[in-house]
This record gives sequence, structure tokens and C-alpha cells, in this order.
Amino acid sequence: MSREKFDAVVIGSGPGGYVAAIRAAQLGNKVAVVEREQLGGICLNWGCIPTKVLLKSAEIYATLKQADKFGIKAENVTADFPSIIKRSRQVAARMSKGVQFLFNKNNISVFAGTGQLLTKNVVAIQNEAGEISNELEAKNVIIATGARPRSIPGIEIDKENIISSREAMSLAELPKSMIVIGAGAIGVEFAYFYQTMGCQVTLVEMMPTILPIEDREITALLSRSFKKNKMKILTSCHVKKIAVSDNRVTVNIEAEQAHSELEADLALMAIGVRGNFEELGIEKVGVITEKGYIKVNEYYQTSVENIYAIGDIIGPPWLAHVASAEGLRAAERISGIDVRPIDYSSIPGCTYCQPQIASIGLTEVKAVEQGFSLKIGRFPFVANGRSLAAGESEGIVKLIFDKQSNQLLGAHIIHAEATELIGELSVLKSLKIKSSDLVKTVHAHPTLSEAILEAAAAANNEAIHV
Repeated sequence: MSREKFDAVVIGSGPGGYVAAIRAAQLGNKVAVVEREQLGGICLNWGCIPTKVLLKSAEIYATLKQADKFGIKAENVTADFPSIIKRSRQVAARMSKGVQFLFNKNNISVFAGTGQLLTKNVVAIQNEAGEISNELEAKNVIIATGARPRSIPGIEIDKENIISSREAMSLAELPKSMIVIGAGAIGVEFAYFYQTMGCQVTLVEMMPTILPIEDREITALLSRSFKKNKMKILTSCHVKKIAVSDNRVTVNIEAEQAHSELEADLALMAIGVRGNFEELGIEKVGVITEKGYIKVNEYYQTSVENIYAIGDIIGPPWLAHVASAEGLRAAERISGIDVRPIDYSSIPGCTYCQPQIASIGLTEVKAVEQGFSLKIGRFPFVANGRSLAAGESEGIVKLIFDKQSNQLLGAHIIHAEATELIGELSVLKSLKIKSSDLVKTVHAHPTLSEAILEAAAAANNEAIHV
């Protein structure tokens, strides 16, 4: 079997892999990508993009049901659930084709199949029949195979009654009831979607709050909003087992030494992910793993110098934009460019339920734990003219500054457009802008971004509108 030679072979074409491949090609490398499913990986096909399509439909549905608030009569509004699912799949397919176009544009070779490392410089491609269809010789290898849903030990995701996020995106009909296990970003987004569509959702979380990594003040506001919309939320609860009978699920939970049972049509497992590296053959070439993920240095090199790993396969934060940033740096590193490591303390996180949550940096609790003396500014969107005009006045901006340096330590937003507002704060934090500089930066009026200015002013005791 002849071996085609490449400067870089990327295994996986998700937001880490395809970005790494394109950047490597831009820098003059001959690049190949190995992908066993659809181009674009989980994010474009079964994650980030199609879920946001579903969530947008839910937002529109919720708005239409209260159209009279805007002086518009819209009677007997109904949701066509199969059509909503269909549109989500159509957008995902379009995005995948877009990746193929970019590969063609950048002269990147694509090989369908499962990539396996025969040596540190040879990647074999296994087809669906289990046969080796090609062997690629690579100066450098970038592993970007992502992760898959994790389940509670002893509980199998059967894809019918106990489902993962992937099945939740393609159900044939709307269930009457659902238990969502895990209240991280994935669990919260699906809980919001299905509750808004008319399914009775119970959200179960083992930690004391939903979205445990977010600021507690912010998650308390989200919990209140969800409960107002009739969602059931159970925190500090451990799922012990799930029984399936007559196409119904019974979930046994333990909370504060008390036991109870929950029943529903479906249970959605959303407790996290684990890395996809079992079929890669990394142990044969000496790539070291740690706690279920591939171990890398600050430049994404593994224990084998010419083999890199990026994205979910190297552990948290499990975010598409992080994978893309890591992919850029890995591609530039193999091309001889001096790479500046990522500042993981300045990574924005977004949750696309309604109201949305977006944040960057430290929560108030974490900032105190790290010994900072704080000054905190808050501004409610109910005092923001643009929010009132849009009928979206729920939420706040919360900015946390170090009292000594006046630098931004953390920013937390809950609002209908929070995820679009966090970008400004990402720049400010990365550039170490002081609160006084932010206060003196003129923001357009009327805009949602004025709430950021006002929150900074509140931290300095200079607030005008609250």
C-alpha cells in the first residue's frame, strides 16, 4: 500500500480540527483531514449550531404567545415540532457543506474513516468494514477527536428512553414529560427548549445550584425565571438508578438522606463528556493520558513531540471556541511560528437558554477564595431603555473588580442577549482595562451595552441611572 505524505494530518474535523487544518494549509503545509462522520464534527452537526436553531424556534414561539404585549394579535399560535427539528437538521447539513467548501478552497485532502496511529508518523484509515483503506505519512499529527456524552456508572444510554443530547435533537415527536439529569450548559439549554415547547421538564442537579460553574447570584435569577415558567428544579440530588417500563422511565434520586422517585416519558443524560481516544492507538506510540484525557503542554504537544492534541480530547473547558483557539496555535506551532499561550482565565462561557447567561473570569465566590478585595458593580436591565423597548428587561450585568488594581476579575450577565454582550468584556479583561477607563468609554445610546458601562460606574459609586 502506497503512503501519501503530508506535513500535517488532522484527525477529526470539529471546530478544533477544521480550524487547525485550514490554518496549517494557509501557512503552506500540505494537509489531510481524517473524519469518520460528518465534516464539522459534533459542534456543527449535533451540538453548538443545531441546538441554537432549536433554541431560536423556542424563543420565537414564546414571543408569539405573548405578542399582545407588543400590540400585536397572534391567536392560536402552535408549534410544529417535527418542522422545528427538520430546520435544525437542515442548518446543520448546510454548515457541514460549508466546511467541505473551505477544505476545497485550501486544497486540504479529506479521508473518510477512523484514524489510527501505527507509528508517530503514520496514520492508518480504517473503513466501516474494519479494513485499512489508506495509510498517510505525516510529519505532524493533530488529534482533534472530541468527546462523547458520559453517563452515570451502571446506567446505559439506550437512545430510546434514556437519551443523550444527540437523540434530544432529533426526536420524532414532543414528549409530554422529561427528566433532564445534569444542569450544566447542555442540560439547561435542553430543559429550556423542551419546557418552552410544552413538555413538563424536571431538571436534576447534584450540585447546590444549576450551572454550578457560574456566579451564584446569576444562577439564582435563572432558577427563578425557570420556575416562573413551571419548570421543576431539584438541586443537591444524586441519581441512583433509572428503571424503564412500558416506555416510561422511573428515576430514583437521593437528596439530603431522603429518597424519592420521578417518572417521565424520557430521561436526558447531560452530566458531561469523556474523550474519544480509545480507537486512536495512542498507547502504541507513547502518548500519555491523564484522568481520561490526553496530556499536553502549553503548545498542545503530547508526550510525543510531533503529535498534538486539541479541544475536548484534552479536557475542560469543553467549548468550541476554545478548541478553535487551540487549533490555531497548534497549526502555527508546527509551522515554526512563535505562539503565545492561551490565557484560560479569559475564556468566555455562554449558555443559550432564555434568559441567556454569559460570563468570563472569576465568580464572586472564587474571587474571594483567591484573596482579592472586591468592588462589585451591578446594573439591572429593567433600567436600560433599549431593554424596555425590546420587552426584554429581565436580568442584570454584574462586574467584579479588584479593589486595589481596579482591573476586571470577572463579568457575569443574565439577559435575553447576554451572549452577544460578553465580547466587549472579553476584550476588556484581556487588555487589563481598569474600571475607571471603562466608565469613561462612551457607549452608544440606546443600546444594551450601556448596561456594562453603568455596572462599571456602579462599582466606582458613579452610577447615574440606578
